[in-house]
Amino acid sequence: MSQSPTPDALLPVGVIGLGDIAQKAYLPVLAALPGLDLRLMTRDRAKLDRIGDAYRIAPRFTDLGELIASGIRAAFVHAATSQHVPIVEELLTAGIDVYVDKPLDYTLEGARRLVELADGCGRSLIVGFNRRHAPGYIQAKERPRDLIVLQKNREGLPEAVRTLVFDDFIHVVDLLRLLVPGDIQHVDVRARKREGLVEHLVLTLAGDGFTALGIMNRMSGSTEEVLEVSGGDSKRAVVNLAEVIDHRGQPTVRRRGDWVPVARQRGIEQIVVSFLDAVRSGKTVDAHDALRTHELCELIVQRVGE
Repeated sequence: MSQSPTPDALLPVGVIGLGDIAQKAYLPVLAALPGLDLRLMTRDRAKLDRIGDAYRIAPRFTDLGELIASGIRAAFVHAATSQHVPIVEELLTAGIDVYVDKPLDYTLEGARRLVELADGCGRSLIVGFNRRHAPGYIQAKERPRDLIVLQKNREGLPEAVRTLVFDDFIHVVDLLRLLVPGDIQHVDVRARKREGLVEHLVLTLAGDGFTALGIMNRMSGSTEEVLEVSGGDSKRAVVNLAEVIDHRGQPTVRRRGDWVPVARQRGIEQIVVSFLDAVRSGKTVDAHDALRTHELCELIVQRVGE
């Protein structure tokens, strides 16, 4: 097992996978945080050197075993989903706390395997549901939520059901689970498929006094994300995570400040800091709630049909 550092020691953290999400979302946040000893890993040597040079990060690895042997205590996994299970298994078994992009795996079996392994190893496993930390969505919980409607639409992007649900619609599923004000007693799924590809998908979750609708239209002509929560003769809308609009008579609009970073607006900065704080304090954070989101996603896939 890895040892806890002294309070003033740098925390050795691995970043595994240097694709688009790592470059545009996570590395800018991690590189700006104090107290970290960042270490990069990807099999692509040219990319490794280019990004390492850009961020002035010297420790660079093309082999996961060598990165682990360097003494990291935590890791951010941004590799392809198909590689999550073997990478995360190796990290957890080595006593390393792990933050991994959603989904844990494209199968419920793989996701459950990682959650159970983290429990057995006594290590933290956090799934990158950053929207749970987005200020606009947190503020939505302040209001009555008899009816919740979340739309996450795309332009010209029909897709096979499993990858659509686990790569993208999973955010809708997880956020609705966060926002519903009670136990979910009813689940309904509707979809339009053409030539084996899903064009739109509608999820209904209902319970005592509330209904939540999750909508994804992959042929909507627009890329947008709009949340509306209403009840008590009032409504709050969050548009593209940037605008919060309150409706009670005359609407009032609050927009993201000019100097608020996009990573903070989208909850990425907050979830990263939360994970690193848990690592430093020795607190173990489990992924059982994230697993329930994966379970609901698997149910959606089964009802739509592959």
